[in-house]
Amino acid sequence: MAVIAGPRGSGWASWRDLQRMRVGGCVGYLILLMLLFFQPLSRLMLYAAQNNLNSHILLIPLISGYMLYIERRRLPTRFQKSTGGTVVMGVVGFAAVAAAIGWGGNLSFNDALALMALAFVSFVAAGGFLFLGSQWMVAAAFPIAFLVFMIPLPDAAVNWLENASILASAEAAALYFNIVGTPMVRHGTVFELPGIVLQVVQECSGIRSSWVLFISSLLASHAFLRTRWRRIVLVAFVIPLGIMRNGFRILVIGLLCVHVGPHMIHSPIHRRGGPLFFALSLIPLFLMVWWLRRQEQRLNLSD
Repeated sequence: MAVIAGPRGSGWASWRDLQRMRVGGCVGYLILLMLLFFQPLSRLMLYAAQNNLNSHILLIPLISGYMLYIERRRLPTRFQKSTGGTVVMGVVGFAAVAAAIGWGGNLSFNDALALMALAFVSFVAAGGFLFLGSQWMVAAAFPIAFLVFMIPLPDAAVNWLENASILASAEAAALYFNIVGTPMVRHGTVFELPGIVLQVVQECSGIRSSWVLFISSLLASHAFLRTRWRRIVLVAFVIPLGIMRNGFRILVIGLLCVHVGPHMIHSPIHRRGGPLFFALSLIPLFLMVWWLRRQEQRLNLSD
């Protein structure tokens, strides 16, 4: 008497083995990719460890991996190749490598690393499309897309953001000085205060704190909010929050110089006070997250 394999017989076993082979192939591909990019990735990690603006890069792969782990149960378990996504991301990766090699002599160390990091992230995404498919990549879109923060900001972008932050922070500081009633004469980014003249310079831009605050807002919006427009509101809130924080820092330093003494310009609160003011800016950020999440919960209860 013949036995015919049912849906859970040999056909099911072959399909399951194929899925395991795809996962194994993806893991092997990532290992090979890291070996091929070992030198630029090592330079990137060393650079991030020594550069304040890019120090967050060290944590990005760990955060992305952790998000994939905690969201693993909602990810598809059926994998299939996506040719379109593989080709697009592969082209981006090869173009970045070609640009890094072709323009290497004309690029700064930061920009050359940025291109190699872009190539690596693009090839990671290409491998995801190749082995796991578009459905899996869509479901894992945020953790995978979060890897873009491994890419250092190009020098041109850093300069633009610093200049914009300096001008905006000076406006916020002028507003604060007027509110507290401190006499001042302002010339652009220069403040003439009683007993001291302050100038808002590159070191006062707060770009690193604002960049980390922006990344934190993205993580918080993904973790705690479900509606798209509320996520957008939270991330957009970071822009004025960063500006007002920088202006408040200038106000505090200015008031200390006026009421305590000009020597306060060399005090730790000026030289090493960035983490303190960053921590203070997290308070309104968390309050905004709490308020938006509460609004969502109220709507869910009313439904």
